[in-house]
Amino acid sequence: MSSTTEAEEPKKKPTEAGNYFISNYPPFSFWKPENKKDVDDAFLEPQDDGASLGVYHHIPFCRKRCHFCYFRVYTDKNANEIKGYLDSTINELEHFARQPRIAGRKPRFVYFGGGTPSYLSASQLTDLTDRMKAILPWDEADEIAFEGEPGTLNPRKIQVIKDVGVTRLSLGVENFDDRILDINGRAHRAPEVYKAYEAAKAANFDQINIDLIAGMVEETDENWQRNIEETLKLRPDSVTIYQMEIPYNTTIYKEMKESGSLTAPVADWEVKRRWVREAFEALEKEGYHIGSGYTAVLDPEKTKFVYRDELWSGADLLGLGVASISHIAGVHYQNINDIYKYIETVDNGGLPIHRALRINDEERMIREFLLQMKLGKVSFSYFATKFSIDLAARYAEQLKELAEEELLEYDETGIRLTRRGLLCVDNLLFKFFLPQHVTDRIV
Repeated sequence: MSSTTEAEEPKKKPTEAGNYFISNYPPFSFWKPENKKDVDDAFLEPQDDGASLGVYHHIPFCRKRCHFCYFRVYTDKNANEIKGYLDSTINELEHFARQPRIAGRKPRFVYFGGGTPSYLSASQLTDLTDRMKAILPWDEADEIAFEGEPGTLNPRKIQVIKDVGVTRLSLGVENFDDRILDINGRAHRAPEVYKAYEAAKAANFDQINIDLIAGMVEETDENWQRNIEETLKLRPDSVTIYQMEIPYNTTIYKEMKESGSLTAPVADWEVKRRWVREAFEALEKEGYHIGSGYTAVLDPEKTKFVYRDELWSGADLLGLGVASISHIAGVHYQNINDIYKYIETVDNGGLPIHRALRINDEERMIREFLLQMKLGKVSFSYFATKFSIDLAARYAEQLKELAEEELLEYDETGIRLTRRGLLCVDNLLFKFFLPQHVTDRIV
């Protein structure tokens, strides 16, 4: 048994450049342009009653690019350019909605991500969603999620967001300190957070979520404690906390490269995990429940993350827009990652597919297992029923090792991660990769 305990000071692991957050399997580096035909074949597959349908719409526009951002975003587009892009996403939706795999289905969940979906004007939002609902009605959807940057929100726009059917508004707060927001390239400031939150509460959304980031540039213990205190004052329905990472296509990494530094100017991993642990403990004392390695919810019976839970259980996901990710009938694919090439391809009647990968049944099983581990618990019976697999036997060595390190516990029913394990769950998942998919671990 490992002698490591919560009270001991672990070896510091500085934040180096790279991705550690696991959002899919097999890793994106295995998705290839030569596999694009598999996408055509996937949409010809018959519909599967066991897989719900979700839609993701990527809005790649922002007021400002954050220094830690690695998404495909644009800060220089005018109203006409934005309209042209939105028109192309509707053309893309119309094409795929006619295909056998999608035709006649109604989405169970819809997610507007970015970029900044709330960057759109009220009229742009209304027009876009009306056109989407005319193609794939979402009147039976359990969740319509929408990301908002506080500085782009006012009471009128928030009411429009509510009126178009959004059930979960997620506010990208990240930090409550104006100086830290400025240093990290965020466009909004703290007063806008409170105004947006008050307006969102008045609009009576089913769920208001706020995002925080542990480990922003120049963040301190004192600042992090204030973030926790301010969050508890707001008492949102849910809180999502990410630990700062520095992917290669970020402003921070470019500055690191220019200076020759291997270590990012942010807190090390142990500090970030401690901060998240402290936040979770404070939230729990105030009645919150920890729902994953990143989320706390006030009322688990009322507040759900349908997008996450369905996606991590094998749902079909139709991704629209530049660089968006889709999962259809066992085929992963990503769209073209340049907005001009995306628009040109769609408007000329082509499919905007950049790269793809068809996964086999074993890889599907591993994908769902890895992602569900991030929830902090895995049911063995779920995988025995769906995949005819005995996870305890297949991963006996890995489970024994992680249990000895006090990162998880398991019995005949399933796996439960300890709090220590949950806070570093992404780093544990590499142990369950197939050998051909193992890449260097960052932390």
